[in-house]
Amino acid sequence: MAQSRRKETNWRLVVRALRHRNYRLFFGGQGISLIGTWMTRVATGWLVYRLTGSAFLLGLVSFAGQIPVLFLGPFAGVWVDRWNRHRVLLITQALSMLQSFALAALALTKIITVNEIVVLNLFQGAVNAFDMPARQAFVIEMVEDSEDLGNAIALNSSLVNAARLIGPSVAGLLIALAGEGYCFLIDGFSYLAVIASLLAMVVVVRPREHEHGSVLSELRDGWTYIRGFHPIWWILLLLALVSLVGMPYTTLMPIFAGRILHGGAHTLGFLMGATGVGALIGAVRLAARRTVLGLGRVIPMTAAGFGASLIAFSLSRYQWLSMLLLVVTGFCFMQQMAASNTILQTIVEDKKRGRVMSFYSMAFQGVAPFGSLIAGEAASRIGAPLTLAIGGAICIGGAALFASQLPVLRRLVRPIYMKIGIIPEVATGIQAASSLQQQTEE
Repeated sequence: MAQSRRKETNWRLVVRALRHRNYRLFFGGQGISLIGTWMTRVATGWLVYRLTGSAFLLGLVSFAGQIPVLFLGPFAGVWVDRWNRHRVLLITQALSMLQSFALAALALTKIITVNEIVVLNLFQGAVNAFDMPARQAFVIEMVEDSEDLGNAIALNSSLVNAARLIGPSVAGLLIALAGEGYCFLIDGFSYLAVIASLLAMVVVVRPREHEHGSVLSELRDGWTYIRGFHPIWWILLLLALVSLVGMPYTTLMPIFAGRILHGGAHTLGFLMGATGVGALIGAVRLAARRTVLGLGRVIPMTAAGFGASLIAFSLSRYQWLSMLLLVVTGFCFMQQMAASNTILQTIVEDKKRGRVMSFYSMAFQGVAPFGSLIAGEAASRIGAPLTLAIGGAICIGGAALFASQLPVLRRLVRPIYMKIGIIPEVATGIQAASSLQQQTEE
């Protein structure tokens, strides 16, 4: 009986952010929409590969979908700090829906070419440049209790990866049965769910401090703040490195499914689904955490684990082993990304939240297009397995460098945690164990 109560308590701990009505609405709407999003990602990659068989063009299409985040992201962050974030999300979701319907129309009429895919991916990337920082910054407005912020971020990551588990698997089967166009069509309709959830919210607009400068001056202030505060800078730096050299494995996945493992669209769906399983496990594990205690150490450990699993995956020639390794890959990257997000959202000044989260989006997605382009070119010259192994080794090196900076970062974060009144065992910084030892020695 006691064990049953304990399990119930643990489960409530995992989903505690859902007690906030606005977040609960958003969670439900996003759950449906994200399945469609992952279906489109898999269908796009397979469509390009089917039309061209080119590793370079796979990288180019991925590059087109992500590069706008790099160039528009910093300016988008300034505007997100100025504008109503709820309204921004309504607009970006409506535009994303139109993009999916355009892809569906071209694919179903069988007139689509790589040129149209590149143009529509550029459009979606421009929309994402505004959507991603607005979405990240809006979380704190949906969750009234700041103690539930980390749980909300982890739950959102769980949602993304539950969809990542379902979407690619469904897409692989649907592509084999009916073609890529129906994946795009379903994705377009799925946006109606998140738009409906946003319209159903009752949002109390929080007063925010405005710096009342030009866009360029506010952008410069945001960059100075990030560059001058080492915890934010190092977290973003490691995330950008991993995104640049590690995340292109998703771009190369059709090559591994087709040429390395000798499979088809269903194999691609299973591989992507395995990554989603690992990421979902990682996100749920983070959601069960009561505090940010220990997250500083999680970041370099999981970045190194991500790199090691990529190296092992590049050597595998068996589907079952490749899927098992991708579970580890998904787990490690999700832990690093969500832990980074949680710490950043905890320590950032609210008036600069949009700008910091726009740079987070750039580090996560903005540099990835260069990685995709480089990986596509490298894979065409030295092969996809060796390209992936080199990227994994660089991830491990970056993780080691970050770990060497942890003592300094810990000292810098400690005063912020104390100021905002986080519970005592966390108020000593990213890693409380060190300060507890200091208190014992005193």
